[in-house]
Amino acid sequence: MARWSWRFKVFKSVIDVTAALVALPIVGLLAVVLLILNPIFNPGPLFFRQDRMGLGGRTFGMWKFRTMTPCETGLRRHGEPVEEHRITPLGRILRRLRIDELPNFFNVLAGEMSLVGPRPDAAAHAEHFVQEIPYYLDRFRVKPGITGLAQIRMGYAADEGEVRKKARYDRLYVRKSCGRMDLFVIAATFAVMITGFGAR
Repeated sequence: MARWSWRFKVFKSVIDVTAALVALPIVGLLAVVLLILNPIFNPGPLFFRQDRMGLGGRTFGMWKFRTMTPCETGLRRHGEPVEEHRITPLGRILRRLRIDELPNFFNVLAGEMSLVGPRPDAAAHAEHFVQEIPYYLDRFRVKPGITGLAQIRMGYAADEGEVRKKARYDRLYVRKSCGRMDLFVIAATFAVMITGFGAR
């Protein structure tokens, strides 16, 4: 665990719970809208759940609104490009506006994620990166986040080289995190949502 002051721990807990309680009614409303739109523009299940690696290297199931057509072949390998052809028209909009990430607040309430922290990678990918990127382990000293310093600085990591760069930002966050940094990341995230930076 990161050595945070008790004040910062309380600050993060209050921010996480408050944000989740505000967001969940919005998630519920969006779920109703998507249930109506999905049969036409995004056929398939409403939610997508994937194993991600979080605090202490433990695996948890992260919730998202589904944006891609269901796949029978399973998780793509690390380093492989995003399967753009599987992203549905409605799913592309959800990704651009980051709406697909809103069900992550279920994970926040469950104590598996925080509002701000390193964005969790798929568990199978993380197991590979742990072996290849020494400082990648630092991210497991804190809860993963819905948004994070690496996300607003770089967006989506398309290959292992970019994962290494994002891991440096994650390492910086773990070492220098404070209330001001979290507030900066939260504010910058709204700009990312508006511009669609890094959306995949």
